[in-house]
Formats: sequence, C-alpha cells, structure tokens
Amino acid sequence: MDTHDVIIAGCGPAGAMLAAELRLHDVRVLVVERETEPVSLARIVGLHIRSLEILAMRGLLDPLLAQGRRRPAAGFFAGIPAPAPEVDSSHAYLLGLPQPVIVAHLEAHAARLGAEIRRGAAVADLAQDEDGVTVDLADGERLRARYLAGCDGARSTVRKRLGVAFPGEPSRHDTLMGELRSDLPPEEIAARAAEVQRTHRSFAFGPVGTGTYRVVVPAAGTAERAKPPTLDDFKRRLRVVAGTDFGAHSPRWLSRFGDATRLAEDYRVGRVLLAGDAAHIHPPAGGQGLNLGVQDAVNLGWKLAAQVRGHAPDALLDTYETERRPVAARVLDNTRAQTALAAPEPGPQAVRRLLTELMDIEEVNRRLIERITAIDIRYDLGDGPDLLGRRLPDLGAGGGRLYDRLHRGRGFLLDRTGRLGTGAWSDRVDLLADPAAALDVPALLLRPDGHVAWTGDDQRGLDAHLARWFGPPA
Repeated sequence: MDTHDVIIAGCGPAGAMLAAELRLHDVRVLVVERETEPVSLARIVGLHIRSLEILAMRGLLDPLLAQGRRRPAAGFFAGIPAPAPEVDSSHAYLLGLPQPVIVAHLEAHAARLGAEIRRGAAVADLAQDEDGVTVDLADGERLRARYLAGCDGARSTVRKRLGVAFPGEPSRHDTLMGELRSDLPPEEIAARAAEVQRTHRSFAFGPVGTGTYRVVVPAAGTAERAKPPTLDDFKRRLRVVAGTDFGAHSPRWLSRFGDATRLAEDYRVGRVLLAGDAAHIHPPAGGQGLNLGVQDAVNLGWKLAAQVRGHAPDALLDTYETERRPVAARVLDNTRAQTALAAPEPGPQAVRRLLTELMDIEEVNRRLIERITAIDIRYDLGDGPDLLGRRLPDLGAGGGRLYDRLHRGRGFLLDRTGRLGTGAWSDRVDLLADPAAALDVPALLLRPDGHVAWTGDDQRGLDAHLARWFGPPA
C-alpha cells in the first residue's frame, strides 16, 4: 500500500495551492483528482487584492500579470458603482483571468516542487485511526497517508464520508452565466442592457472583447447543475427577461450556478481537514469563492506541514479552523446581503438606494472593498497593537521588496533594532535586520501566511512567540 504524508483530494485552486505549500516544507504529497483532464471551462474569474499579495509572496504573480486584465478595485459590492478607494497594498486592483489559466499555473507550481498529481483517481471512501488515514479510490486501489485534505468541491466526497454536516440554505434561484458573441451594434446592446438592469439588477450583457459578451441572466428555476445549459436555454431566457436574445451565437462557455449558501460545521475531524468549496459554498457575488479557497490553503499549509514534520506547537493545527471558519462565515453573510440587494422588489431596492448613497462616504466604500478583497482580516492572536493578526502589505525592506523574501514559505523576522535574532528557530524562520525598513514598530514576526504574529523589541518576548508558532527550538 502506497504511503504518503498527505493526500489531497481535488486539484482545483485550493488543492493545488495546498500541495505547493506543503512541498515548500518537504512534505510528501499526493493529489488525487477525479477528472482525467484539467478544467476547460474558460470562465473569467477575478483575483482579489489579498490573493494577489499571496501569489506575490510565493513568486507566482508575475506570469499571471502578463496573461490577465487589470481593472480598478471598485464596484465589487452588489455591483454598486463607486470609485476605487485608497487601500494599503501594492496590488490594489482586480486581475481577471480564465480559471483554467490560474489552476494550470498553481498545478504546475506544485508539480515543480515535487507534488505527485494523479488524475482519473476519485476518492470513494476513507477511514482513519490514531496513525493515519486509509483512502479507498473508486477503482479499488487503497492508499495510506498520515493526513487527508478534502479540497474536492461543493459535493465533497471527503466531507460526506467524514460525516461533517453542511448546514445552510439550498439554492432558491439559479442564474445562467456565459460568454457568447453578438453581431448587433454595441451601442444598441449597451442601451438595451442598461434598460433591463434598471429592474433586473442581476442581469448583465457586457463586452469582454470585440463582439464577445459576458451574459448573466436569471434562470427559470433551480435545476441539476451537473450538465451545462445550452445556447437555446440562454436565448430563451434572454427573450423572457430582456425581450430580445441579442442575436446571441457562438458561445465560448456556458454555465449555471445557484445561490446555495452552506458552511461546514467542522473544518477538521482528527486527521482529515476540509478546504475550499468542500468547506463553504455561497453565491458568486463579489467573486470571492476561488480567492477564499486559495487563502484557506495558505493558512493551512504551513500548519499541516509543521504537524507532519513533528515540530508543531500544541493546538497549532486547530487554529486553521478557528481562524478560517469565521472568515468564511463573513463571506457567506456578505454574499447573502449582496444577493438580497439584487432582488427587484421595492424593499431590497430601497435598501440598495440607501447603501448607494452611503458608499459616497469614502470610509464606507473602503470598508466594503477591504471586506470583499480580504485585506481587512485580523486573526485573534490575543491582546496587542492593531497590527497583530493582520496581514502585512509589501513594503520596502533590505533594499528590495519584503514579499520577494517570503518565497520559501517560512516565518520571517524583520528587525529594525539590530539586536534580535531567530536563534534555535533559524531552520524555520528567516531574519532580515534593516534599520531603514518602513515599519512603525521596532521589529515584527511574520507567520508563513504573511500575518503578523508579534511586534516589539524584546528577545524574550520574541522567543515566546517563536515557540508559540514554530514549536520548540531545534
């Protein structure tokens, strides 16, 4: 029986990112993916500010910038028009990319680092004991690992076999989304689409290239989404909602999504953990789903690696759930709110008009953008300055950029005093002594996920936090 440190079910964005994070710490990883070929649905998704920062921290962003399309970080909340606020980030924009490009990039990164990726391998069952997890594949093969991570999507087999409840609301309204072509004059399309949007806030028929349009139109009800809709389905619904099918033809991709909203009751049961859509699903309002899964993976990766390597502090792995589940709950709430604001009834539209006025206040607009883009997250790491528990923006350090020094996924001590050191934790934590670093504190300790774990100027206090996050000294 093959034995691995960690088996990951699912090679989507969360699974591929988790595999790469584990390999940075020499964890033996096997990724099993039920699909025999990589995802081909060419839907455009947006990478938000925090995800862009994470990719920059791992040296993964530049190739994607060359393939993506940037647009201002504005108008994310319920599609309400608002200017892009000033936010503290070197990556204060949205990067639009086809989802297959992102997944392929992360998968290739994981493979370069040494992750084994096996396609056409679906998890059928699992059982765990004190020493590890036994995984049965659909073809009858049996695998063994010390830990199993379920990154296998909304219908997660891992979650179901684990018996973790997935409470929430079922889908009540389906929406058709796709990209297709139209030969009508662009000004005619724009005028008709704007007229429809006055009463159907969730409708969209906007250009994504010459003659190609992104279409979002309410479906006729709820349906099984295993099969994508057809062009005729789109044209039929366009005629009902907009009074015209816009002469639509030649679809690039077509899909159907619902507004189901669910959150797993547990992110960890023994040696099995959940991440990405296996742990949470929600409407696509604000484009947060892929970003949330990638950020799950970066929070979990270094903690699970420390557990496998044998130097994890007590309860470190449990902080994955205590930190990430509340973040997902906030995303579910803001997508519920955005979905409600798209309803055509007078009550929701009155609230929408009021919120539109409030978003003219810069602080309100900034707060909502920071919430959607996940740069407002502050993990509860105890009492301390406001910086504690927050992510650190990419700042000047050591004559370059801080994020360029975080590619290895290790802890990082940035010291302006010149008196502090990592000592017996130097095998897990890097050090940069730079009196000119753009910090408002004497020194700070970063976790591998880029969140501040400690600030101060006292070696004893630093040692205590090195032990808290990185285990006993070597």
